[in-house]
Order: sequence, then C-alpha cells, then structure tokens
Amino acid sequence: MKKLLIYIRRLVNLSAREVGLIIHNPIYICCMVVFPLIVIFFFTSLMNEGQPEDLPCGVVDNDNTSITRAMIRQLDAFQSTHVAGHYNSVAEARKAIQRNEIYAFLYIPDGTTARLISKRQPKMSFYYSNVTLVAGGMLFKDLKTVTTLSSAAVGAAKLQMLGKTPKEIKEFIQPIALDVHMVGNPWMNYNVYLSSIMVPGILVLFMFLITAYSIGTELKFGRAHKWMSMAGNNIFIALTGKLLPQTLVFLTIFLGYEWYVYGYLNFPHPGGIHMIIFLAVLTVLSSQGFGVFVFGLMPSLRMSMSVCSLWAVVGFSACGATFPLFAMDGMIEALAQIVPLRHYYMIYQICVFNGYPLIDAWVNVVALVAFATLPILVIRNIKRAMVEYVYIP
Repeated sequence: MKKLLIYIRRLVNLSAREVGLIIHNPIYICCMVVFPLIVIFFFTSLMNEGQPEDLPCGVVDNDNTSITRAMIRQLDAFQSTHVAGHYNSVAEARKAIQRNEIYAFLYIPDGTTARLISKRQPKMSFYYSNVTLVAGGMLFKDLKTVTTLSSAAVGAAKLQMLGKTPKEIKEFIQPIALDVHMVGNPWMNYNVYLSSIMVPGILVLFMFLITAYSIGTELKFGRAHKWMSMAGNNIFIALTGKLLPQTLVFLTIFLGYEWYVYGYLNFPHPGGIHMIIFLAVLTVLSSQGFGVFVFGLMPSLRMSMSVCSLWAVVGFSACGATFPLFAMDGMIEALAQIVPLRHYYMIYQICVFNGYPLIDAWVNVVALVAFATLPILVIRNIKRAMVEYVYIP
C-alpha cells in the first residue's frame, strides 16, 4: 500500500511537471489545441453544403434549335451544373477548360435535331476535366443525364402523336424502372465522407508528432536525468506521468470533434454514442503508443518525428477511404495493416457509420490495442537512451 502511494505521488508530480512544460511551450498549445481546432472547423465548413453546386459548364451549340436550347436550359436547371458560357467552337471551349473557367462542356453538332427526329442516331459529345475528380465526375453525370432525357423526350412526343397512352409511353421508354437508395448517406453529402477521415487523420498526425517530440526534448534539453529521478528510475512511471496530461487533452479534442460532427452537424452514426466514445479512446491510446514505439526504435528527436509524420501521411492514402484497399498493389495492401488510421477507418465504417456490432471489426480492434501496447517492446531502449545517451545536434 505504501509503495502504491509512492507510485501515485510520482505520477502526480510527473504529470504536474508535464502540464508546466505544456503551458510554457507554445508548440504544445498550438499542436494539441489550436491547430486541431482550426483543422476541425476548416474541413467541416469547407464542405458544409454537402456537395458542390453550380459547377461551371460550357456549351458549343452548332445546331441552335428549340430542342437543343431546351436541352441547355434543362442542363442549367440541374443543382450541380451552371451553364457559364457559350462557345463558337470546340477549340474555344477546350481552352476555357485549360484556363479553369469551366470544368466541362457539351458539344452539339449541326443537324442534331434533324437526326434525332428521324431516328438517325445523332452524336453529341461532352468533354470534362478529371483534374478535379469531384467536379469532373458530377458534371459527367449531369451531361449524360441531360442527353439521355432529351432523346427520351423526342421519343415520347412521337409516340404521343401515334396515339400511345402515357402508361405505354413510359413502359416503352423505360422498360426497367430503377429504385436506387444510397445506404447510410442518402443526401450524398461529401462532408460526411471526407471530414470523417481527413480530420481524424490529421489529429492522429499531431498525436504521433507530439508524443515523439515530448520524449525527444527530454534528451535534447538535458532534462532526461531529472525526469527519470522524479520517476524513481522507473521508465513505466516516467512515460505514464508524461503522457497522461497529453492523453487527456487529445481525448478532449477528439471527443469534442465527435460531438461537433455527430451531435451538431448530424453526421449519420447508427452505431451509437458508446461506439463513438470507444473508438475515440482507442484511437488516442494507439496513436500515442505508436509514437512511443517509434522513438524507442530510434531514440532521436529528428528521426522519430520524421518517421511519425511519414507514417501518418501514408495513412491517408492506404486507409482505403478514397480508393478501395483491395484494388491497390499487394505490397501496399500489406503495408496498410500496420497503419493505425486504416484500422480506425475500418471500425468507423463498420461499427459507427453502418451500425454493425463490434465483433465484426474485432481484427481492427485487436490491431489498435496492439499499437497501444507496442511501447512494451522498446521500453528498455527508451530507458537506456534517457540514462546513457547524450544529445548530438
């Protein structure tokens, strides 16, 4: 019991010392509080409309008939598209795309209406830029829809002239009716898809860097011996006392982010509040564990922070949020399994976004727990570094 009280007193003293370092060092305040809050509000407000609207599109109408003009008005009426310019030739429209004035254009050649009425399969072309993937993809969908609808409108008019009933016309034009439902995000809100992985990914980056930085600066500024003596030369007590205040700050920021997106912005979360809190705790602990592990592998401030930043950035590409992991190269697919953000995304996708039970993501939970316990493997190396190593600038 007496020994337990001594350990608790040392933890309190070490945590108080760490709080003093955090308060008096602007790097901690900026990277743990200021920058994460800026990132949270920046990304969520950047796409607060859900998806882009009124994307600029051009038209080259060499036919210039009432039918093609109606087609252009219909294109301009789409929520995602705004007809921003009419051009005399394809070359002019192509240059407008290259100048980033428009993202796509529709080319209607001369004689389109005559061919459409006589059923001679007129050819209309649409060109779009995939430099900006979202804009190009959305305009492609609208351009394809408007050309299909225009052809159907002419066909419906001809069938009506032949005396067909509206039911017969509908069955002829669209023999198979599609009933399409987007699971989980019926609004097609890009904010839900992107902010739910970009913001946690950047928070994980800050946790990696601050963890490695806080341990490395003990060596750099010659505080290692005092740190270890306050812990009674017990590296477990030393690391716990150092990381405890950081854990509380990061967990507060992470839970605040989750309250903001799920409570205030109403992002879909059928998994429930308990799953959200569990994922936040697991993410913070695994990120700090990984940061300690990297420093233990290479007890150098510069090298450990470089590796942490590299690993966090790789996570954005390898987590599978924007491109499916199974479609990547086998080496990248294997590498992704040792990236914490990949497992965060899988638990979020399975348990929070889709509402499946935690047992369906047990592999990813075990992986994050393993990341949190990685410091056990390098604890002796960290202690030796603090006791024996001399910082070399």
